[in-house]
Amino acid sequence: MDNPTARQAGRFDPLQPFLEQAIADHAFPGAAWGVVQNGVVQALGAAGGFTYEPTSPRVLPGTLYDLASVSKVVATTAMAMLLYQRGLLELDLALGDVLPGFVIAGERGAGRHRVTLRLLLAHASGLPGYEPLYLEDRGSEALLRACLQLPLTAAPGVRAEYSDPGFILLGKALEVIAGEPLDRFCAREIFAPLGMSRTLYNPAPELRASMPPTELDESFRHRVIQGEVHDENCFVLGGCSGHAGLFAPVGDLLRFAEAMLAPLRPGQTSGLFDAGTVRLFTARCGLPEGSSRALGWDTPSEHSSSAGGHFSSRSCGHLGYTGTSLWIDPERDLGVVLLTNRTWPTRENKRIQQVRPAFHDLVSVLL
Repeated sequence: MDNPTARQAGRFDPLQPFLEQAIADHAFPGAAWGVVQNGVVQALGAAGGFTYEPTSPRVLPGTLYDLASVSKVVATTAMAMLLYQRGLLELDLALGDVLPGFVIAGERGAGRHRVTLRLLLAHASGLPGYEPLYLEDRGSEALLRACLQLPLTAAPGVRAEYSDPGFILLGKALEVIAGEPLDRFCAREIFAPLGMSRTLYNPAPELRASMPPTELDESFRHRVIQGEVHDENCFVLGGCSGHAGLFAPVGDLLRFAEAMLAPLRPGQTSGLFDAGTVRLFTARCGLPEGSSRALGWDTPSEHSSSAGGHFSSRSCGHLGYTGTSLWIDPERDLGVVLLTNRTWPTRENKRIQQVRPAFHDLVSVLL
């Protein structure tokens, strides 16, 4: 994957004042971003600082951010794609066949035996969207056990509800199938082959000061959260889970986007994913009918998509709670990454909801 030329990067100069205005409006303290198209990194950029303080370190294009739920596609879904491609994962395998503790809790919701890995990927398992399981603070094994015992809030396959518990359990199921932890599998089988050398879980303590803080936590950890996972459930699970935990810079995510795009070009391959696997996991799966969800990925909604108004219906992407996003459009051979820490100093700030679509629309105009 080639680096941007000065001429190419200059096309995207208008993104800098756009992001600086977003920072001035306190949508987030800083941002790093990048664009890859036709196998070429068209531009990398950064704006603002780690916090709103004038003395704060400046964000650089290579700054590592807490990806939050973008971890769901770059790690967990990518692991599922590889296992499927290698004939080791059956999408319609029942979760209870891999994690028997899920079905043993059968009295907590009818139909648990019908929850499959496909339904977990499609966020249509019937599991709740979010549960603050960390409040019990009894350790990782107790939190996983509590997740296994969560009651279904809908019959499997009937309702689409974006579910962190569903991806926690999916991650554990994939670990059982692969016979090793998610972080170890992803480091060896995904990140290393793609040259994503700075993508990791649980950054070492000496690296934390080089990463933007995500929140001043006054309710659980009672400290500034910097260089450790923002998501509390993931924190109790040890910093690596199916739903969160990954840290990465823009450049590594552009490499991942290229790995998704390359096999869709005639006669090309990414060396990681097959074209058929990419198409299967990124197409809307109709679970239930009308859902925008693919398998692990999301697709642009008809109204008010975070991808803006120009990404094609074949596009796939994902957002992260901390203010991160990755969108990929195979029709334009395009990948766009935006990383921020919009949760600093408090997660109540939702201004990024207006910035994201406008950012992607501006990128589209400048292509």
